[in-house]
Amino acid sequence: MATMAMTLRLSPELDAAADKLAAEQHTSKHSLIVRAFEEFISREEKTRRVLGSIDETKRDYAETIRRLEDA
Repeated sequence: MATMAMTLRLSPELDAAADKLAAEQHTSKHSLIVRAFEEFISREEKTRRVLGSIDETKRDYAETIRRLEDA
């Protein structure tokens, strides 16, 4: 797996909070940020799948939904 270097600019407050949390968890800020990014991507992908499923359901059951709205 290839890795890419990047610069991450944090506000002083966020940097201090990351330092504190990393120390409390006995890990590095790098590991903390990578884990946070992985979790964020996972949540976003799940949200995209759920919204896609909703769109599919609305499309497949449009007539039924319309009849229920009129009931």
